[in-house]
Parts: sequence; structure tokens; C-alpha cells
Amino acid sequence: MKIAIIGFGGMAGHHNKYIIPRLNDSDYPEKLEIAGIYDISEERKDVAKSLGLHCFNSPEEIYSDESIKIVLVTTPNDLHLPYVINALNHNKHVICEKPLALNSEEVKLMYETAKKTGKVFEVHQNRRWDNDYLTIKNIYDKNIIGDIYQIESRVMGSNGIPGSWRRVFAQGGGMMLDWGVHLIDQMLEMIPYKITSIYCTYSYQAKEEVDDGFDLQVRFENDLLYRIVVDTNCYHELPRWQVYGKDGTATITTWKGNLVEGKVSKVNLYKDDKLEGIEAGNGFTKTMAKRRNETIDELPLEVIMGDKNAFYRNFMNAILNNEETIVKEEQVLRVFKVMETAYKSAKTNEVIKEII
Repeated sequence: MKIAIIGFGGMAGHHNKYIIPRLNDSDYPEKLEIAGIYDISEERKDVAKSLGLHCFNSPEEIYSDESIKIVLVTTPNDLHLPYVINALNHNKHVICEKPLALNSEEVKLMYETAKKTGKVFEVHQNRRWDNDYLTIKNIYDKNIIGDIYQIESRVMGSNGIPGSWRRVFAQGGGMMLDWGVHLIDQMLEMIPYKITSIYCTYSYQAKEEVDDGFDLQVRFENDLLYRIVVDTNCYHELPRWQVYGKDGTATITTWKGNLVEGKVSKVNLYKDDKLEGIEAGNGFTKTMAKRRNETIDELPLEVIMGDKNAFYRNFMNAILNNEETIVKEEQVLRVFKVMETAYKSAKTNEVIKEII
């Protein structure tokens, strides 16, 4: 099955180098062949040629080639809409990189076109299969540390906003559309409750026209507080995850590659009559004193390994066997609703109380 790539930047290179070959190396019977790429940049075309890839002269060449069944759109965010619409209208199945669009109205237009043409259309929300996320979701689902009342999901870096177009508002730049769209999707996949309020602040430390980070606090109807923090100007690495339960705490510190490291602690004695106070700062406290080891059980961190072929396998099964797509329209629209409400909250500096 032939696939063509429109926009050969960093993510397209990732699809070409890792994702598609990994699927073809698996035992899945249907294989993907890259028919070629299209990019407006001569530099990116030269990179593609150096990898042995054919370069199309225009998107129309791709659209008119009936042997090409799938188009993968990995352009800057503001170009997703026209390429997706044109590919669908030319009888192609379409995968689009995240964020799917600049706003929810564009999302609706894309899905309306997919329904009209009868083609399979899906956004590449690949981080649903991140090992660290699935490990935390397992802790939540199994109630391992009791009723969870707060989750903190952090992505921290110190290299500022990546690339050039991600610094431009009109092209859909900024960290909310870059990382927020992933982390919000993870949150909504994990927590099976309605949202009741949202409060968000954006960071503009880089003095660009788009956000270089944000702090999003989401309250669910079960009173759980879910906090998402993205910071591109942090020079000390903080935990990727911190989860607070009634009976314990879970932390994930390392999430690079397949390696997931952290700690899960669960209380076995709530009230410790032998607790001794400590000198802290210019005073004395029992509140912040470390618990005695015998009152806490250290549990093994059960790492859940994600199926890294799951998205493409599902997409191809949707084409060949009419399987339902994993990433659904209503899920994508809910992510956009959260992002748009977060933007409103940041602009007004208000808690937005709305059922989402």
C-alpha cells in the first residue's frame, strides 16, 4: 500500500525512519511503501533524495496518482486544512500530524469532508502509547494508591521554542498546540469524568508572539485536579509525573526511550504515634517530618509497555477491514474545546466553569 508524505520536516523524518519501517518489520500482512514526498523547501527535498526518496513536484502529482492510497500530512499547522481537504477530495485516506488544525471549526470541516468522501481520516495522537503515560494510567485504573485526587503531568526543557515556524502565531506555533494537544489527550483518555472548571496561565519568557509554556489546571466532576505544566525555560529536570492518592504517592522521573523509572509509596499506618518532629528552617515541625520507614510500603513500579505499532495497524485495518479508528472525532473536538477554554482563561485570568 503506497503512502506519500506532504511536508518533509522533523516529524515526517520520524515517520520515515522509525514508524513505517517498524510496522513493516512486524508480522502485519499489509506493508507500507513510501511513494515519495512533497515539500516546498529545496533543502528538505535534498534531504529526502539523500535518503533515496522520490520527490514530487507538486501536491497535484500525488493527488493524481491512483496507486497512492494514503497521504500523510506533516506540514506546519496552518497548512493542515488545505492539504487534508484536497487529499480527501482526491480519494486518498489521510493521516495528519497533530494538532489537527488551528481551531475546532477547521477540525469539523475536515471530518465532514472525510464523511462525505468515505475515506479513513485520523490524527496521529501517538502519545497514547507512551510507556510512562500507560504506567500512570494503570496506577489510576487499578486504584493502587487509593482514590487519586491530584495528578501532575510535566514536560520540561531548557531549549526554548523549537524550530522557526513554531514561533509564529499565524502558523499555529506555541507550546499549547505543540505539547498541550498531546498531554490533554492523555488526560481525557485517562479520566472518565466530565470537566467542571479550567484555569490556565501562559508563559512568554522567550518574548515571542506565541506561548513558550503554560500551566493548565483542570477540575473534574469527581473533584480530581489534573495539572499540566509545559516549560521550555527550566534548567533542572522535574518529575514527569507526580500522582497523589489518599493512600500513597506515585512519581515517574525518567521517561526517555523505553526506560521508565519512578517510585510508588503506599501508607500502611495512617496515624503514627511515634512520629518525631524535626528542625526545619528557623523552627520545628511534625507536619513535614519524614515518616518512619515501617509506616510506608515501597511498591514495585509496574511499567506498562505501549504497542508502538498500534496507530498504524489500526489505521490500515480501518482501510482494509472497516475497523473503527482509535482516535475519534469527538475525542479530537474535546481536546480542542479544552485548549480553547484554556486560552480564554489565560486571556481573562479567570477560572472558566464549564462542563466539557
